[in-house]
This record gives sequence, C-alpha cells and structure tokens, in this order.
Amino acid sequence: MSKTYVVIAEVRGGKLRQVTLEAIQAVASVKENGDQVAAILLGHQVSALADDLARFVSGQVLVVDHSALEAYNSEAYFAALTGVLDTLNPHAVFFGHTAEGRDLAPMVAAHLNAGQLSDVIAIEKSGADVSYNRPLYAGKVFEKKRFTDGPQVVTIRPNNFPSAQACASPAEIVKKDYAPPAALRSVVKDVVRKTSGKVDLTEAKIVVSGGRGVKSSDGFKPLEQLAEVLNAAVGASRGACDAGYCDYAMQIGQTGKVVTPEIYIACGISGAIQHLAGMSQSRIIIAINKDPEAPIFKVADYGIVGDLFDVVPLLTEEFKKALAG
Repeated sequence: MSKTYVVIAEVRGGKLRQVTLEAIQAVASVKENGDQVAAILLGHQVSALADDLARFVSGQVLVVDHSALEAYNSEAYFAALTGVLDTLNPHAVFFGHTAEGRDLAPMVAAHLNAGQLSDVIAIEKSGADVSYNRPLYAGKVFEKKRFTDGPQVVTIRPNNFPSAQACASPAEIVKKDYAPPAALRSVVKDVVRKTSGKVDLTEAKIVVSGGRGVKSSDGFKPLEQLAEVLNAAVGASRGACDAGYCDYAMQIGQTGKVVTPEIYIACGISGAIQHLAGMSQSRIIIAINKDPEAPIFKVADYGIVGDLFDVVPLLTEEFKKALAG
C-alpha cells in the first residue's frame, strides 16, 4: 500500500527557501517506489513560486494563495495547512528546522496524533528501517531514532541535505480554497527585517562571524566586505550582540541561530561553549584571533593568530584576486 509524504514549502523574501529543496531530497531518501510525494505552498501571489516548486516534486503541489497568508501568522498558517493535510492522510510531513518549521511542526504533530523528530541532520535507510540522526546537548552527542508507528512529523536542519534535482516532468499544481479563521488572536501588521545581508544566515554556504574582538559596530565593516566578496552571510557571537555591536538577529550560538555552512570564518571570537553550540558542525572552521590560547583554535581546522583588522582585509584582497582569475 503506497504512502503519502508531504513537504511544507517555505518562502522568504519572495523566494523559495533552500531548505525546501533539501526537505524534498530528504523525503526521496526514505520513500519507497510507488509512494506519493506532495508539497504544500502557502502564501500570497505565489503562482510563480508554485511553478518553480513543481519542477522538483514528482506528485502534486498544493497551493493555498490568500492575502491572509502574506505574512507568517501561526494561527492562519496552521488552519490553512491542516485543511490541506486532512485531505491527504499523510504518512509523514517534513518541515525545515526554521523558525516557522519549529513553530508549526508541533501543532501539526498534535493535530495528526503523530510522532515528531526535530533538528534531523542525517537519515539512514536499510530496507524498510529508517533511522533519523540528530544532535543533543549542543552537539556534544548524537542520537539515532526511528518511528515505530503512526504518522510522522520531521524537521530537518538547513544545509545538511543535498538539494533535490529537477524531475523529468513537473508536478501537477492544485489550487486549494481557504477561509481564514473568523477571529485571529494576533494579526501581523508589518514585518521589519533588521538584517541587511543578501544571504540567509542559516542557509549560507559561507559564514563570516565576528565577536567582541571587532570592538565596535564599525568593526563589522571589514567582515562585511569579506562576506560580499565570498557571497557569504555575516554572523556574530552573543558577546558582540550584548555589547551592542550588531543586532541579535545575527547571533549564532546556543541561544541564537544554529548554522552548518561549508566554511565558517570566526573573527575575534574566543570560542565559548555557547557559541560553539551554534557552529561546531560547520564543515571547515577558520579562526582568526590575537590570542593563541583562545578556545576557538581547539575546534578550528585552520587558525590564524593575528589582529583581525590586519588579517581580514588581506584575505579580502587575496580572495578578490583569486576569484577574478
């Protein structure tokens, strides 16, 4: 008997988030031949995005397009989502482990009476047995879990799965009706984004991050210049945020964002355990610090002992030359 797997697409800044394509690939790694795959796209004026999404889905793309869904609202999105899910009887629902995914997944799991696994970074399949790997205790240990019965809800950490490849033929696009709840307990009037970076921090392949060593808000300018050359995102430690050098939206760590880029460049960051919890799973870690005894060097793959204000501009110029060639 075939099963239905559902991926919840996520949109930011008028574009599909990369983690949506990664979730589709995660589903492809666990489903059996004959199983159905569907994606649900919520938003306002998302027809073009539905066409893009359909290229990567083998089954259907179910679209709920309504002005009430223009900005994320947990009540409105949950009502729209469950209205579609109830018609699909899904075996599993996959979200990105993002702010929206972390908010919606538990509500959907409760609605479906499903088990939930969050922050999955790898999936192992042996025959019909599927194991989900995820970190615990800020990445100090990892656990391997599996579902025993019933519907499943899974959130996957961005940048840990490859992106799905385009299918031979695009999925069927089905538009679904939606009537917003009569009385929402909260209404989004406006969305103000304080971060000006061109690259989403949690999905960036390269992150340039600054700590207290940047000394001021102006100290982030060399990091921003390096990030621009590398098409990278700029992050920060909690120390830099607490000191008022940057906005908390940039914070990486146990109480901030968790990132897993290909390359993480830590500038003027000592390497407190709380910060390491947010970036220790990066593929390659490069540390720049004046203190040769800084804890960050214990986890770094490459280290540069020196003043970031001397080192970072030199790196920027060398990367410019290398990329121009």
